[in-house]
Amino acid sequence: MTWQTAKLHNLNSEIRRQKKYDANEIALYYSSRPWQVVKRAISIVWSFGWFFIHIQWDRFNNRRDSKKRRSIELRQILTNLGPTFIKVGQALSTRPDLIHPEFLDELVKLQDQLPSFDNKIAFSIIENSLKIKIDKAYREISPNPVAAASLGQVYRAILYTGEEVAVKVQRANLESVLTCDLFLMRWVASKLSRFLPLNLEHDLTLIVDEFGSKLLEEIDYINEGKNAEKFAYNFQNDADVKVPKIYWDFSSDRILTLEWIQGYKLTNTEQIKNAGLDPYSIIKIGVISGLKQLLEHGFFHADPHPGNLFATHDGRMAFIDFGMMDQLDSITKEIIANSVVQLINQDYDALAQDFVKLGFLTPDTDIKPIIPALEKILGNAITKNVNDFNFKTITDDFSKLVHKYPFRLPAKFALIIRSLITQEGLALSLDPSFKLVEIAYPYIAKQLLTGETSQLRRRLSEILIKDNKFQWSRLENMLTIASSEESFNLLPTAQLSLQYLFSDEGQYLRHKLLLALTENDKLHIEEIQKIWKVISNELHPQQLLTILINILQKTITVKI
Repeated sequence: MTWQTAKLHNLNSEIRRQKKYDANEIALYYSSRPWQVVKRAISIVWSFGWFFIHIQWDRFNNRRDSKKRRSIELRQILTNLGPTFIKVGQALSTRPDLIHPEFLDELVKLQDQLPSFDNKIAFSIIENSLKIKIDKAYREISPNPVAAASLGQVYRAILYTGEEVAVKVQRANLESVLTCDLFLMRWVASKLSRFLPLNLEHDLTLIVDEFGSKLLEEIDYINEGKNAEKFAYNFQNDADVKVPKIYWDFSSDRILTLEWIQGYKLTNTEQIKNAGLDPYSIIKIGVISGLKQLLEHGFFHADPHPGNLFATHDGRMAFIDFGMMDQLDSITKEIIANSVVQLINQDYDALAQDFVKLGFLTPDTDIKPIIPALEKILGNAITKNVNDFNFKTITDDFSKLVHKYPFRLPAKFALIIRSLITQEGLALSLDPSFKLVEIAYPYIAKQLLTGETSQLRRRLSEILIKDNKFQWSRLENMLTIASSEESFNLLPTAQLSLQYLFSDEGQYLRHKLLLALTENDKLHIEEIQKIWKVISNELHPQQLLTILINILQKTITVKI
C-alpha cells in the first residue's frame, strides 16, 4: 500500500462515519427544513399523480395502444425523480413474468442507459477527490462516459502502467437527495403500516432503515472496493466467477477505479449465443454463485440486476458492482438451507419451526394452525417433481398467508428475497422455462450430504430423522437429486458419511439407522436395495468395502 492509498483509507474512514445511516439524525436534520421535504413530496406526488391520471384516461377512452407511451412516461418519471426511484425501476426490470413486455423494455434502460451528467463536473470530482490532475492519473480517458447509472457514471481509461480500467464517478449532491427520499419513505411507512393488510407492525420502518443503511453504504466507493476484494477472496477458487481488481491509488469515497470487464449483458441472449456460449450454463453459474454467497460465504450481492452482471468471452460470470452487499451469520445460513429441504420434503411442521428461528414468526406464536395452512398453500407449488417448483410461485402463494397469520418480514430478509427474485427474473429473461430449484436443490442436497461442518451434519441428521424414525425416502430423494449436480462426487461423499456415522458425533444417527434396519425384529434390506440402486452406477462394492475397512481400522486404532 502506497502513502497515497494509506492517506485515502484514513480520509475515508472519517467520511464513512459521516455517511452512516441514522434515521433519528436524518429526521432531526429535515425537521428543521420542512419546506425542502414538502417540495420533494410535492414533486413525487405530482409526477405519479399525472401518470395515474393518464392511465385512467386511457382506460376511459379504451386506448389499448397506449402502453408504449405510458412505459416511456414511467421510465422518464423514475429517471427524473432520481436514484431511489431508479432502484425500484431496476428491480422491476428483472421480472418479465410480472411486467408487461412494453414496460419491461423501457425499465431495462434504467440499468445502464440513464442520462449522464456534465463531463466538466465529473472530471472536477475526479481531480478534487484524488488530489491529482486527471492526465497524471490516467494515460488515456474517454472524453464521454461509456455508461451512466443511478449513482454515477463510468469512463473507460488506461493507466500509465498499461492496464485498461473503468473509472466510476459519483453524481453530485447524491447524499442529500437520498436522505430526503429516505426520510419521506420512513414517514410514509410509519403512517401507513397500520392500514396495510400485513402483519408487519413496526417492521415496515425497519425495512426502510435496512434499505437506507445499504443505500448510504453504496455511495461510499471505498466501502464498495473493500466489498469487491472480500467477494473476490470468497470466489478465488471458483473458475466460473470473475471479479475485477481494484486500483486503490486511483480510488476514493467518490471515485472507484477498477479493472475493465469485457463481456455481454445477460439480457442479450443473441449476443451470448453468437459468441458460442450456452445461456443455460451462464444461468447455472449465476444461481450456484448466488447460493454459495448465501449458504457458504454468507456475504451476498443484494443488487444482481443485469447492469451489474456480464457473461465473459470465456463463459464466466463477471460481477462489477459491489455497493449493495449484506452478511449472514452461520446459523442463519444453515437454517435457510434446512428450510429449502424441509419445503421440498413437505415437512411443514419443521418448516414452521424454521420460520420462527429466522424471525418470520415470533417465538410465542402457536404454529399448530399455521402448519396445515403452509401445507395447503405451499403444497400446490411442489406437485410431483422438484422441477415444477419456482420461487415466484412460492412468493405469490406465501403472500396469502400473511393476511391471516402473524408473519413478519425481518429487515435482513428483504434484501435476500429481493436478491433471489431478481436472480430468478434474470434467469427467466435468458430461459423462460427456467426453474430456480432445478439447479438450487441439487446444490443444497450436495452440501448437506457432504456435511463438511458439524452444523451441516447436524442439519442432515435432523432431516433424515422424523418422528424419531429414520426416513429412507428422504435419503433416497436427496441422493437422486444431488447426483444431478455435475460437481457431486459420490466416492468422497460416501467416505465422509461413513466417517461421520462411525464417529462419536454420529452415534445418534447410527443408533436410529440400526433401529430402522432391525425394526420389528426383522432385517429390512428393501430400503438399502433402493439406496444402492441410486448409487451403484458411481460406487462399486469393492470401493465401499475398502472405505469401510479403513474407517474401522482408524476407529479401532484411536480407541486403543
